[in-house]
Amino acid sequence: MNTGLSVAAPSFLASLVEFVEALTIVLAVGATRGWKNAGTGALAGVAALAIAVAALGPALGRIPIAALQLAVGILLLFFGMRWLRKAILRYAGVLPLHDEAAVYAATAGRLGATALPIGGRDWSAIATSFNAVALEGLEVVFIVIALGATAGALAAAAAGAAFAAAVVLLAGFALRAPLARVPENTLKFAVGVMLSAFGTYWTAEGLRFAWPGSDFALLGLVLGFLAASGLAVLLARASLRARGTGAPR
Repeated sequence: MNTGLSVAAPSFLASLVEFVEALTIVLAVGATRGWKNAGTGALAGVAALAIAVAALGPALGRIPIAALQLAVGILLLFFGMRWLRKAILRYAGVLPLHDEAAVYAATAGRLGATALPIGGRDWSAIATSFNAVALEGLEVVFIVIALGATAGALAAAAAGAAFAAAVVLLAGFALRAPLARVPENTLKFAVGVMLSAFGTYWTAEGLRFAWPGSDFALLGLVLGFLAASGLAVLLARASLRARGTGAPR
C-alpha cells in the first residue's frame, strides 16, 4: 500500500471540510464588517495555529511509538465516529443537512445586527474570524499530526492539508461567497469512515495487536465501516418511515 497516498487522501478531505467551514464564517465577517477585520482575525488564528504546531511537533519525538499509536488511534476514533454519526443521521433524515449558505447568512445576520464601532478596531468581527480559523484549524492540526506521525508520513499528511487550503482559498477569493456547492455531508461521511478505520487500526497497533495483511488491513476496515454505516442509514430511514417523522429540510 502507498503509505503517503493513504495518509494524504484523508488529510486532504478532512482539511477541506474544516477549511470550507472556516472560510464561510470569514467571508461573512468580511462582507458585513469589513475585509480588514476579517483578515486580521484570520491571520491571528493562523498565528495561533503555528504556535500550537511548534509546541506539539517536538513533543511527539519523545513519546514511545506504541503510546503514540494508542493515543492517536483514540483521537482519530473520536473525530471519525463523531463525523460519521452526524453524517449517518443527516443522510437518514434525522438531522437536517449541513448548509454553508445558511451558516453564512446566520453569521452575517448576527454581525449585521450589531452596531459598527466608531473608530478603532471591530473586536467582535475580529474575534469571530479568529475563532473560526483557530478552532477549525486546530482540528486540522490534530488530524494531520495524528495521521502523519504514526504512519511516518507527516510530510504527506501536511501536503494533503496544504493542498486543501490552497483549493479552498482560491475558490473563496474567486467567488467571495460560501462554498455551498461543496458536497460537505458526503465528504464528512467519507472522512468519518477513513478516520474511524485509521483510529481502529492504530488503537489496536498501540495495544500490540498484529493485523493480518499488515497495512492492507486498513482497506478491510474502511470497507467494514462503509458497509456498517450504509446499513445504519437504511435502518434509520426505515425507522423514520415507520414513525412518520424526519428532520426538516
